[in-house]
Amino acid sequence: MGTFLLIAAALVVVSPSAFAQTDEIQVYDASIAEPGVVNLTLHNNFTPDGLTTPAFPGGLIPNHSLNGGFEWALGVTPWFEAGLYLPLYSFSHDRGATINGGKIRLLFVEPHADSHTFVYGVNFEFSYNAAHWDPSTYTSEIRPIIGLHLHPWDIIVNPILDNSWAGGFKSLDFAPATRVAYNLSSKWAVAVEEYADMGQLRGFYPADQQSQELWGVFDHNAKWGDMEGGIGFGLTPGSDKVTLKLWVSRDLFHLFGKRSDHVQD
Repeated sequence: MGTFLLIAAALVVVSPSAFAQTDEIQVYDASIAEPGVVNLTLHNNFTPDGLTTPAFPGGLIPNHSLNGGFEWALGVTPWFEAGLYLPLYSFSHDRGATINGGKIRLLFVEPHADSHTFVYGVNFEFSYNAAHWDPSTYTSEIRPIIGLHLHPWDIIVNPILDNSWAGGFKSLDFAPATRVAYNLSSKWAVAVEEYADMGQLRGFYPADQQSQELWGVFDHNAKWGDMEGGIGFGLTPGSDKVTLKLWVSRDLFHLFGKRSDHVQD
């Protein structure tokens, strides 16, 4: 717990760097890999109709870009999962294929969250960014996780704070994500998700400059792994008009040679 508080304190004194694109479009629900299990998730997001100017000088142009990354995760304890995003990449019209950097992730959750009605957790990410991906070389994220499993409904909120290691608490960038899902069965779910970037806590962007996207999403759990896909529509002039996402996830192996029961048959 002492280590957790030190990490939280360090992150609170930093500030944000908002940018139009992301390598991961996902609402965290406090689920993690079992202890000893190594998991791989492949993220891909394509913007067929997006902004035609970069979010900052020298940045990637969102329109017609594909962004993604390999997310490697290890279940350490029933309440802690460590992750590594490497590599993070893009294929864009203006720059072609690029490597965007990498991230370390530390996810702390209520143990066995799927079996509880009220779930909670917090995720910390520390990023190294290429100059074309973010104007700040080093950034980080604080992602609280608050949710309800109401069977068959799920309601999850991630009130995310982004930062770039400069400034104070009021300079943190508020980028909340919300998910309301209906579980059709143990294998299929449909959901509505909302992603926003509202600006710094010291003063939000004007409404027309904020990023606000509404998504229709499906999830599928199978014997081979998990999958999520969706389509998002921008609600403001500061948003990409249409974005597509698809990620697939699979438990690769157990470090101690045990078979994971995490994957559903």
